[in-house]
Amino acid sequence: MSGLAEGSRGATSPDRSPCRYAPGAMAAPSGRRLGPESGSIFVRTYREGVAAKAGHDLVIEVTRWEATFDPEMIELTADARSLEVREGLRGIKPLTDKDRAEIRKNIDEKVLRGEPITFRSSGVDRSDSRLMVRGDLTMAGTTGPVTAQLGIDPDGRITGTIALTQSSWGIKPYRGLMGALKVRDDVEVEIDVRVVGER
Repeated sequence: MSGLAEGSRGATSPDRSPCRYAPGAMAAPSGRRLGPESGSIFVRTYREGVAAKAGHDLVIEVTRWEATFDPEMIELTADARSLEVREGLRGIKPLTDKDRAEIRKNIDEKVLRGEPITFRSSGVDRSDSRLMVRGDLTMAGTTGPVTAQLGIDPDGRITGTIALTQSSWGIKPYRGLMGALKVRDDVEVEIDVRVVGER
């Protein structure tokens, strides 16, 4: 069974309807508004432990999110109940629909608990084709600092991978099979969006 097949935080309702997520609530009028139509945000999790083959490395898409981008400020909010498992990699058996449903349920109930995911930058530095972004990320009810180096091309495409440590936000990584199967504490967030009109 994949990582996240069992939980790691206190349970809440299994309802996957949007929870405390208000699109447009944080968007600055002067900034460029971004969302799923602008690109994608994926989360990658990885297994470890002597029974790692019993699980999968997961590719999870954030399907409901909104961001505002301008030269001095980046803000983002995402619906924690919108995460969808897209792939399960390197497992002994393919992920089943039942596996995917169980993983989604445990993310909702015991990992993110439906709490809003938000990011607000405190500094944005641009140098040629690079963006250095600093700010505060809130998830699972805890706020912590994040620094990310992103690429930006002449057409306004922004890409990058941000490494996050779950335990820094109070999230206990999944452990199964008496600790023989674990989800690595570090996960990766992959961003690939296009800011229309950015130069």
